[in-house]
Amino acid sequence: MGKNILQAALFDLDGVVFDTEPQYTVFWRSQCRRYHPEHPGLEQEIKGQTLDQILDAGWSGTLEKERTGLIERLNDFERQMRLDYVAGFVPFIEDLRRHGMRTAVVTSSNRQKMEVVYAKHPEFTLLFDDILTSEDFAQSKPSPDCYLRAAARFGNEPEQCVVFEDSINGLQSARAAAMTVVGLLTTNTLERVKPLSDCQIEDFIDFDYKKLNQL
Repeated sequence: MGKNILQAALFDLDGVVFDTEPQYTVFWRSQCRRYHPEHPGLEQEIKGQTLDQILDAGWSGTLEKERTGLIERLNDFERQMRLDYVAGFVPFIEDLRRHGMRTAVVTSSNRQKMEVVYAKHPEFTLLFDDILTSEDFAQSKPSPDCYLRAAARFGNEPEQCVVFEDSINGLQSARAAAMTVVGLLTTNTLERVKPLSDCQIEDFIDFDYKKLNQL
């Protein structure tokens, strides 16, 4: 393959692979309103951040003692939440793999969350060549670090990679990594996603390897 041909597809998890963002928004809105009523909309600002970043930003100082209870509620929530694939995702990624593209998940979720994913979807690891979690990079989104590390694992240059993202932090991360960016409209409006992406899709239905490479 030539240097400028897309060779690797890098996927965020929530809101891209799984249609979970509405569920997370409900959870984090309840916690943010409980602990930070002075900061409306905080649940939108923390999308794409690691749990450690969220805790450092919103549950430090006098609120640090609340972390244990918050984490327990989050773990209970994740064990019970639905993990439905975004429409058309599985056929799409299978099409990419048939054409020789490498695939990876690049998520701010931790390994504990991924154990829940593997339990509910035993086939999950067969869809990807690599899975990077919050433990695999020093800086989370909107830093480009996570996507650059994923490209390096595959031996690819940024221009050989395409990123699929939905959150503003994630889109900014992919942009900063100088990769092709496909924005999913599962979390934010077209008006917010379009300036940060090369292409916007509501889901993966009617999207395939050929259309991707026309970008």
